[in-house]
Amino acid sequence: MLLSSGSAPVLLIAGWAVAAAMEGGGYDPVTETISVLAAYGTPGYWVMNGAFLGLGVCHLLTAWGLRVAATAGRLALAGGGVAALVVAALPAPSSGGSLRHGAVAVIGFALLALWPVLAATGGDAAPWALRPAPAFAATAVMAVGGAWFLVEMHRHGAMGVAERAVTAVQSLWPFVVATSCLLHAAHRTPGREPRPAPVRSDADR
Repeated sequence: MLLSSGSAPVLLIAGWAVAAAMEGGGYDPVTETISVLAAYGTPGYWVMNGAFLGLGVCHLLTAWGLRVAATAGRLALAGGGVAALVVAALPAPSSGGSLRHGAVAVIGFALLALWPVLAATGGDAAPWALRPAPAFAATAVMAVGGAWFLVEMHRHGAMGVAERAVTAVQSLWPFVVATSCLLHAAHRTPGREPRPAPVRSDADR
C-alpha cells in the first residue's frame, strides 16, 4: 500500500518531466496541458501514457489495500485509477482536443477530488488523514485547484501550471493517507505490559 501510493506521484511527475524534455522547445509547460504530451505522434507519447498507466495501477492497488477507509472512498479512488487507464487508452489526437479524452479526464478528476471526503471514517479513533476535517480540506484544495484550471483554460493562461498543481496533489494524497494509516496502526499496537506484582497473603508473611 505504501509502495503503490508513494509510486503514484513519482510516476506522474517523472512522466511529464521526461515527456516534456523529449518534446523540446516547442512545448510550453506553463500554458500547455499534460494531455498534449500524451497525444498521438508526440516524441514522449509512450512515456506520458506509460505514466498514466502506472498511475492508474497504483491507485487501484492503494484502493484495494486501504481496508480501514470507508468503502465509498476506496471505490472513488479505484474509479480514478480506472479513469487514468482509460485516459492512456484514449489519448488526444495531435491535431487538437478529444471529447472522449476530455470527458474521461474530468470524471477521473472528480472522483479523485471526492475520494478524500468519501473515505473519511469518523472521529479521533481514525487515522489522521481519514478524519473529517483533513479529508474535507484535501477535497476543498483539489476543488479549488480544479476551479483555477478552468479559469486559466478560459483565459488561455497558465493551464499547464494549474493542471500540474492539482494533479500532483491528487496523486500525493493517497500516500498521505496510507502513511497516516500505518503510523496510526503502529501507535495503537500494544507494547509488552509489565506483569502485575503477586499478591501475598497473610499466610505467606
